[in-house]
Amino acid sequence: MASNSNRMNKIDEELRKEISNIISTELKNPHLTGLISVTKVKTTPDLRYAQVFVSMIGEKSKKENLSILKQSSGYIRSAIARKVNLRNTPELVFQFDESLEYGSRIDEILKGITKDLKKGE
Repeated sequence: MASNSNRMNKIDEELRKEISNIISTELKNPHLTGLISVTKVKTTPDLRYAQVFVSMIGEKSKKENLSILKQSSGYIRSAIARKVNLRNTPELVFQFDESLEYGSRIDEILKGITKDLKKGE
């Protein structure tokens, strides 16, 4: 069982790298704005689907970017099929990764608390 999850982790990481590369070098959509980063890929054990988590910095519209990525998923999938040797190339499901925003929000809260504590001294 451990070797299977290890294999899935390798596949997820390989897909993450390739999808990230394809988005940054091959997708030529002028409506895709900002820096898009693939933070994580989670593939189902049967390799049918892969959840692709993306974060975006400096984008005009997260919804529009996510929509463009979803529309481009067929192209990205076929590019992956050429580059990654898998029996089945999973269908890509793009999702926005909230963890970076969540982390920076917590950071801001902690900074505020620290300022308040220093004022109170």
